[in-house]
Amino acid sequence: MKPLTPIRFLITAGPTREFIDPIRFISNRSSGKMGYALAEAARAVSSQVMLVSGPTALTPPKGIEFVPVVTAQEMSDAVWARFEQSDIVIMAAAVCDFRPKAVAPQKIKKTRLGGGLTLPFEPTPDILAELGRRKKSQTLIGFAAETENLEANALDKLRRKNLDLIVANDASAFESDTNDVTLISAAGKTERLSAMTKTKVAAAIIRRAVELRS
Repeated sequence: MKPLTPIRFLITAGPTREFIDPIRFISNRSSGKMGYALAEAARAVSSQVMLVSGPTALTPPKGIEFVPVVTAQEMSDAVWARFEQSDIVIMAAAVCDFRPKAVAPQKIKKTRLGGGLTLPFEPTPDILAELGRRKKSQTLIGFAAETENLEANALDKLRRKNLDLIVANDASAFESDTNDVTLISAAGKTERLSAMTKTKVAAAIIRRAVELRS
């Protein structure tokens, strides 16, 4: 058995929920499977793994620090609190980009709406971009789930957010047990991984992340 690395991992997973009223929220299709697989793969090489997760139906891996959150702001706060103590940060969560400007204090009744409901929205914190601005010695890895122009959009995101590596995957991978990804590094190296289980994809990403620090 190989000795564990002293590298400290911080990983995010799952969706966030942004509430409209105490009953309703907006979210996305993320199951959290990729992020949890990453935490499991990181735990195989390090005893210092932190997983910040939005709501999922998954059981967290044993032997890690697990931090459950719900909203983008909660995820942001949890990540900021742990970023300085991290070496490799992998942002696999699907954070909602927008939230309602105001949350109704009581359930919004359909009978009071008349012709419909219009909600003003505002941006949520861009956690990944802020990490790119704040990073010092950390290795920062992001994900790009796209419906078109996959590699071009991923490369643009990598540059704009000052990432060391980005994992590009088609949005159809949401809720699936498999993934077909392309890894793009800041140095310009592109590696396409054929469709495989998210467990195997996670192991490959963790290996590449560790290699970036060597």
